[in-house]
Amino acid sequence: MQAMNPDSLMTRMGIEVLEASPERLVATMPVAGNTQPYGLLHGGASVVLAETLGSIGAALHAGPDKAVVGLDINATHHRAARSGQVTGTATALSLGRTLASYEVVVTDEDGRRVCTSRITCLVRDGAPGA
Repeated sequence: MQAMNPDSLMTRMGIEVLEASPERLVATMPVAGNTQPYGLLHGGASVVLAETLGSIGAALHAGPDKAVVGLDINATHHRAARSGQVTGTATALSLGRTLASYEVVVTDEDGRRVCTSRITCLVRDGAPGA
């Protein structure tokens, strides 16, 4: 994924995918460099991690002749992360012909839930804008 676009947001945020299948994805992201002014993990960074995982999963599900675009995402922030890294685990909720939905749980290094997100992607024929 990073080779496709080495200057992507995924690369700049330090997201590293550890496991990827249409049904389950796991990635890590450092807290350092992704914080808000109080030094806590920025809520938007958790959402970027969730959207990255959901979009990759949807693309794997859709296959190479399809394109996926985010349609809806929401997030509930449960606690702050201050250091180390967080881990996002995306689990498929529904994998259909035109929609793919995932629940993404972001946890800190102690396994405590930092954020819960849900993302739905639209599966399209060909590249967006084509």
